[in-house]
Amino acid sequence: MALIAPRVTAGLPADDAGGLARVLRDSDDITVFVDGTVHRLPAQARDAVVDLLARLSRGEAVTVSSVEEMLTTSRAAELAGISHTYLRNMTDRGEIPVEYRGTHRRIRQSAILAWLETQRRKEHEAATDGGLNGAGKDSAVTDSAGGSGAADGGARPR
Repeated sequence: MALIAPRVTAGLPADDAGGLARVLRDSDDITVFVDGTVHRLPAQARDAVVDLLARLSRGEAVTVSSVEEMLTTSRAAELAGISHTYLRNMTDRGEIPVEYRGTHRRIRQSAILAWLETQRRKEHEAATDGGLNGAGKDSAVTDSAGGSGAADGGARPR
């Protein structure tokens, strides 16, 4: 996963900073124009932009970057609905990427969400394949006692 480098912007010259400070005092409504189209920012985005502009209006240098939430293995396992041990084993096998903070494993929330989506897709495909291949007939083989002929608890080979 490529990370985008933070963007650093120097503080504004005093005249520009003063003008921006006056405008911000008079209004908290932030509207942006993108390719000539007006967009009113949602509250959360507006607050972030106002904070950025306020810092620039004070002549401060500003760094903008994104932060991705890093989860402990316990929290990641809880989110995924799996055991802590199973998750650790998956990280050991490289199925889910992991970063270390000292001796502690940290997992990106996006990695867990991607794994969950992959699991859902596999389950959906299995359900779709099972519904088409076995429609209208029972392909299980039973022995004379009425049980499954398979030694693995009734699972059918694919």
